[in-house]
This record gives sequence, structure tokens and C-alpha cells, in this order.
Amino acid sequence: MDYGQDPAPGSSRRWAIFFIGSANFVLSMFTRVSTTVISVPLGDEMGLTSSQLAGVAAAFYYAFAFSQIPLGVALRRIGPRLSAAALVCIGLAGTIFFSIAATYSGLVVARILMGIGMSGNLMIVLALLAAWFPANRFASLSGTVVSVGVLGNLLAATPLALLSQSIGWRGSFYVVAMAQAVVGFVFVLTARDSPTMAYTLLSRDHGTSSRNFGHFFLTYSYWAISFSSFVRYGYFAALQGLWIMPYLAFGLGLGEIESANALLAMGLGYMVSLPISGVLSDRVVKSRKWVVLATLVGFCLLCVVMDVWGHVLVGWGIVLVLFLLGMFAGPGQIMYAHIKELVSPEFTSQAITAVNLFTVLGAAAMTQVIGLVMPSQPSNLNAALDFSPMWLVGIVALALACVFYVRVPESAMFKTR
Repeated sequence: MDYGQDPAPGSSRRWAIFFIGSANFVLSMFTRVSTTVISVPLGDEMGLTSSQLAGVAAAFYYAFAFSQIPLGVALRRIGPRLSAAALVCIGLAGTIFFSIAATYSGLVVARILMGIGMSGNLMIVLALLAAWFPANRFASLSGTVVSVGVLGNLLAATPLALLSQSIGWRGSFYVVAMAQAVVGFVFVLTARDSPTMAYTLLSRDHGTSSRNFGHFFLTYSYWAISFSSFVRYGYFAALQGLWIMPYLAFGLGLGEIESANALLAMGLGYMVSLPISGVLSDRVVKSRKWVVLATLVGFCLLCVVMDVWGHVLVGWGIVLVLFLLGMFAGPGQIMYAHIKELVSPEFTSQAITAVNLFTVLGAAAMTQVIGLVMPSQPSNLNAALDFSPMWLVGIVALALACVFYVRVPESAMFKTR
């Protein structure tokens, strides 16, 4: 296979797909963590416990995760464009419903719809990148898409906190719904499934090829990469999506805006690491495996730092450590490149959605696991050491991920060099 072959040289449409698809992913990243900075007013207004807050946050991730296998099938059968059109409508309905929900169950249903609607915002763009760009640019481009998408995390920090203070959390989600409608509509109008509209990498041969792909689920590489992605993104999303704010507010005694600024630094670190790690993997280190493994080790060590010394970090110290934690948590898109290059090209969409199932399932599971090991009300906690169980969950899980990833083979693209 020629990994440098360009399927659409000189195309301007592919760059339009890249940029608008990135903007669409911004909305997904915003939505998944949007309950963090509104967790206090949301909990106060609705009278929610810690486990209920975790349930509202996790509902998005469960719906998102279990949409991945159907999404992989849809990408192969009807293509990315029609898949995107359907998901935009579902996500928009969920956001509107969330803004008017009056009960805990209403919030959960709304978050489920939002999770389904946002489930394809990244996978659809990655499938399109695989169809429109050379394979040896996939990690760099996908890293840039995710990096741009992290703007959604940043917008869900201080900007959302300020907007919520101004017009309330319900009014804020009306604004989000309008943005979803505009960006989603433009993306569907712009996207084309492949340069020839023939699904070059999204083959419609469902017989023998589908049976062959089934063997992929029996491989060590699939399960090791899936588990590592489950832990890496799951734990980071649990922190960023809910638990880091109570830690900062009740454990360290920071104010709402101070806590939001620290959360912003965490998102910035995640954002900065993505294009850098993509370039390192594609062009400098020329490895998927060792770039991923190094970041998993770093993430684990930073959790140790937070558990042991978090209570002495003040001011810029906590901002710096959370920035670094975001950096080491970030390079997950390399796992998608890694799994993509361990299967045949016609299975690209199914391979990345199969891993993404566990990636997002991790966010739901980790959010609730932390909720189970923490007391019933975050406001009852008044010291950083009270949050030690939260950090221990990450330390143990990330250490296991490191052990499993060591045995994953290197990408075929680099083995041939």
C-alpha cells in the first residue's frame, strides 16, 4: 500500500470539509462537558445528589458510546453525509429538551438525545479525512481536528460560566441549540462522502468483508487499544466533565471563576498536545505505539502528583499541573490512527468507531465510578485529601493501560520503513 498516495490532489472541498467538520466537533466537545460549570446551579435548582449529577453527565456518554457500532454500520451503508444529517436533527432536539427539562429524568433523556446526536461528529470527520487525504497525514490532520474541537471544552469553561451567570443555564442552551442548527446545516451541505462519491474507503461489500472484520474483534490489539482509550479519555472526561470542579471548589476552596480558569488551563493543555503529538507520531518519532505509551505514563504520574501534593498547590501551581495533565491526556487520536493502520483500508470507519465505543463508554463509566467512591454530597467535602479516591481510580486504571499497551504491535505504516 502507498501510504502517501493522494486521493484528491488540489481539492478545495476537502479543506472545507476539514474546517466545517472541525467546527461541528467543537459543538460535540462543548456538549459533553457542558454540565461541569453549571453543576452547582443545576444541582441547586433541581435538588440533585452527587450520584444524580453523575447520572446526568454520564447519560450523554452511554448514549454516545452505544451509538458507535450502529454509526459504523451507517457510515458504510449510507455514507457520512446522510449519517450527519440524521444526527444533527437528533442532537438539536436533545439540546432544546435539556434547556426546558423540569425533572431529573427529563435531564437524563435530554442528555441521551444529545449523546446520540453528537456521536458521529468526530467519527464522520475522521472517515472523511481517510477518504479525502493521504494515509500518512491522518494522525496530524485528525490531531488538528480534535485540537480545534477542544475549543468546545474551553467554551464550556469560563465563557459558559459567564453566560450562565448572565442569562441562566437554560438560556445558555438555547444559544447552543442555535449554533448547532447553523453549523450542522452548513456541514451537511458541504460534505461529500469521497472524491468520487464511490465510498472508496467505505466499501458497501457487506458479505465476506464483514465476516473477515469480525476476526478483528478477537485480536489482542483491538482490546488493548480499546481499554487504553477507555481509561485515557474516560478518566480525563470524568474529571473535566464533572469532578474537577468540585475538587477545585470544595477541596481547594477556589471560587467559581477561579475554578473555571483552572478548568480552562486543563482544556488548553489537551488542545495544545493534539497537533504536536500528531506531528511527533507522523514525522519525528515515526511511531504510534511509543508516543501513546509515553503519554499514558505521564498522565498516570501527574495523577500521583495531584493525589499526594495537590493540597499544597496554589495559584499558578494548580493551573500548571492541570495544563500538563491535559497535555498528557490529549493524544488519543493517535490510537485511532494506530487501530486504522492495523486493519485493511475498507474497514477504516468500523475500526475507529469500534474503538470509539470504548473511548466514550469510558467517560460514562469513569464518571459514575468516581461518583460511587465519593460521598453523597460534594459540598460535604472540605479538603483536597477527601478527593483522594478520585485520583486513586485514575492511577490504578492508567497503570493497567500502560501494561496492556506495551504488547500492542507497531503500526504497519512504520513497520514497512
